[in-house]
Parts: sequence; C-alpha cells; structure tokens
Amino acid sequence: MSEFSMTVGGERLAGSGSFEVVDPATGKPFASAPEAGREDLDRAMDAAASAFPAWRRDEAGRRAALRGAASRLREALPDLAPLLTREQGKPLARAREEIVGCIAWFEYAAAQEIPVEVLRDDAEARIEVRHPPMGVVAAITPWNYPLLLAVWKVAPALRAGNTVVLKPSPFTPLTTLALGDLLRNVFPPGVLNVVSGGDELGAWMTSHPVPRKISFTGSVATGVRVAGSAARDLKRLTLELGGNDAAIVLPDAEPGRVARDLFGGAFANSGQVCSAIKRLFVHESRYDEMVEALAGLARGVRMGPGLEPDVELGPVNNLPQLERVEALVEDARAAGARIVCGGRRREGEGYFYEPTIVADAACGMRLVDEEQFGPALPVLRYRDPEEALARANDTPFGLSGSVWSADPDRAAELAGRLECGTAWVNQHLVILPFTPFGGHKHSGVGVENGLPGLLGFTESQTLHIRKA
Repeated sequence: MSEFSMTVGGERLAGSGSFEVVDPATGKPFASAPEAGREDLDRAMDAAASAFPAWRRDEAGRRAALRGAASRLREALPDLAPLLTREQGKPLARAREEIVGCIAWFEYAAAQEIPVEVLRDDAEARIEVRHPPMGVVAAITPWNYPLLLAVWKVAPALRAGNTVVLKPSPFTPLTTLALGDLLRNVFPPGVLNVVSGGDELGAWMTSHPVPRKISFTGSVATGVRVAGSAARDLKRLTLELGGNDAAIVLPDAEPGRVARDLFGGAFANSGQVCSAIKRLFVHESRYDEMVEALAGLARGVRMGPGLEPDVELGPVNNLPQLERVEALVEDARAAGARIVCGGRRREGEGYFYEPTIVADAACGMRLVDEEQFGPALPVLRYRDPEEALARANDTPFGLSGSVWSADPDRAAELAGRLECGTAWVNQHLVILPFTPFGGHKHSGVGVENGLPGLLGFTESQTLHIRKA
C-alpha cells in the first residue's frame, strides 16, 4: 500500500498532481495522494453514468458484490488497519474496529430488502409504490471515521442500484483510496469510483451535472454550501453535519457507576465524533463527585501514537483542529471556567492535546456553545431536570443526546423531549446498521442507516396497473 491511486471505471488513475498526507502522531508527511483534476472527475462521473443502467437491473449481482466487498475487507484488515492509524491517528485497536464496522455495514446492506408497498390489488387494478434508484451518487466523507462513514454511504447507495463517485477528506484519503483499489474487481467497472483532492474537488462534485444525489458528512458551514450548490439543479441531499450533544445526568445516577461510560461517550476517538458528548449537565448534588470521577479517568488514560501498544487515545487528526480545541479551552479559562485536568498540548511532536475536563462551565462560553470536536469536555451544573432539558435544547444543533438515571423510564421520558435525531438512555454512541441516524435543526437533512437510510438513495414511484 505504498503507492496510492484513484479508481475510475475499474482502472487505476494517477491524477493530475499529488498532495502530502500527514501522520498526526508526528505532524510530518508520510505519504502522498493523487490530486484529481476536472478531467479526472469528468471521467469518473462518465464511468459511473455508463455503469448505472446495467447495475440497476442486476439485483442478485448487487447483493453478491456487497457480500464480496465484506469478504475483501476482512482479508485486507491486517494491512488496512495500520494505514488507517497512520493517517487518522486513532489507536490500532480502534482502527480494526472501524474496519470491522465496515464489514458489518456491507453485509447488512447485502441482506436488505427494498420494499414494494401495495396500495390496491383487486379485479380492476393494482397500485404499487416502488423505490427505483436515482442514478449517480456523489459521496463526500470526513476525516474522523474515513472508512466507516464512506461505507455508510457506499453500501446503501449501491444496494439501491445507484453508482457512486466517492471523495475522502484530504486529511485522510489513503484508506479510502486503498478501499477503491481493493474493490476494483468486486464491483463492475464504473460502479464505485474513488477520487481524491482538496475542497475544490468537493465543490466540483456538488456542482457537476451528472450526480442526482449528494451525500455529505462534515461541518455545518460546508453543508450549507453543498446544499446551495445542489439546489441549482435540484439534486437530492443527505447532509450529516455537526453536533453539540448534551448528556443530562439525573440526581439518582451514581457517578461511580456512570462516569466511565460518560467518559467514553465524550472522549472516544479523542472526542472527534460528531455525536460524542460535548456538553455534560450534572445535578448540583452530584456535581463535584462527577467532576472528580471524570478527571481521575482523564488523568489515567494512556495517550500516544496509535501504533504503540495499549494506547487508548491518539492525537487530534490535524493542526487546524488542534488549534481550534486549544482556542476554545483558553476562551473558557478566560471566562472563568476551571480546568480540572489537561488543558494543554503535550510536549513533543504530533498533534496531541491532553484529555481535558472543564468545570464551572456555562452557556455563553464558546466551548459550550460551539462544537469542539476534540478531547475537551465542559461540565455544567444544574438544579432542576427541566432546566437542564431547556438548556440542552437551546442550541442550533440537534444530532443526538442522552439521559442517565437509575430509573430508565424516567430518563426515557426526558430523553424523548431532547430535540435531536438520536436519544439514548444510560448509554451514548451506540450506532448500529439498522438504526436510522440523522440530525434535527442545523445538524443535518435526511438520515443514514436502516431502511430510511436505504430509501434515501431511491426515488418514490407509484405504479398503476389496469387489469380490466
């Protein structure tokens, strides 16, 4: 995997240039990726469009190819996981888990049924609602889970009968390019095309006349631009955007029982998860105990390069994101928050930021109001659960949230009133292939996963059949 190429029309493509890929554990380039020019993108779109008519008709072939993709990934896991760690930064065990997740998503998609709803069937007529594919899908993915979030798009899009042009983040292009190469002989030529490049390439994709659907995961600001570009020729959209997830800990939840799960929900992937806990509301009667329990976990976590043994947290993926986390914590410090532990970069090379617990945080601080997307957790005090709920909902974001209590029924009632796409009780970050995932408000448009996610890659067609 020392040489990387794009995959277009079932062939390797070098691109019109190249760009460096940085290892976040060192802050230094360790590989280069091909840069797609406009002609390269046109070629990929043409290949996808040409492959679509035959692919949409081959139901059995689609299922078999998706199962084949899962098998190829399983075989490649030992080589692919270290590459994912090098470019993304996550510990090797977590990289393996991400690839295992990709396998599960491919297998789930292969088994999915596309429903046909019968509205009428009598002597005179039969009326059905069917779900044909759209055509070419342009998929654009982020750097935090580069492979898994690509497969979230690719697997259902292909299962529905579409063809795909896929672009990974320029911070983490290598494993996605490797995926395209691994699957060149699994899918017919042109069914899955992988191109790489910077933001300009993404803009070309969203404005390109060929795709009928854009599936994008990334920031709210970029999502707004994607939506504006897609609107010009009425492309369909799925946007999975940012989150500022709130977790509410009710007074009957014992910190000693829930702190570790809360810590995992906030600091998984070094906090670089769109649906991670980013604001923690704790009742005043449990506040000090909870803060100290979380700080103890943060002080004891092993942080380092992901390829080292027993590492639990890796670096922040890229320098701009590291600088953003640093700025948000410093803003909270200046506003009167208390940095209980962490709050600084680790000395030495790489983009490491110590896991940080911020006490006495308050709404109005940037660390609370904005999405930090890094290893820093503000802990907010409250007196009444209704107050906590109102503050949790007082945000333009609405991706997910959770409520924690010794009484699951009480927690579920409160969780059901969170203004977000996914609400958990006594857990966080539990995402499965069959559960729809999407955001309310500024956190997105449409959903991924499950049957709704699959149908998001289809059109609705009503078929009237006159019998007599």
